[in-house]
Amino acid sequence: MKKHLPMFKIELTRKAGKELKELDRHMRKRLKQKLAWYISHDDPLVFADKLTDFKAGQYRYRIGSYRVVFELRGETIYITRINHRREIYR
Repeated sequence: MKKHLPMFKIELTRKAGKELKELDRHMRKRLKQKLAWYISHDDPLVFADKLTDFKAGQYRYRIGSYRVVFELRGETIYITRINHRREIYR
């Protein structure tokens, strides 16, 4: 019998969508593929780091030199920021 896997979905805030569009095509593709890989697992938080005292979100993924900051609500990952590691926490 097959085990039912929770299906997580991703939503971007307006700011995160803008930041994603500003990236070059190659990096945008890499981020989308990695995020899809994360949410295909039972618990995508296994790959995330919990943030403390950061108002933009609760967790972050590290994808190369980029950081994806997000909040988890139920089975929805709300991405609030996407930026280079030098810029994200400013």
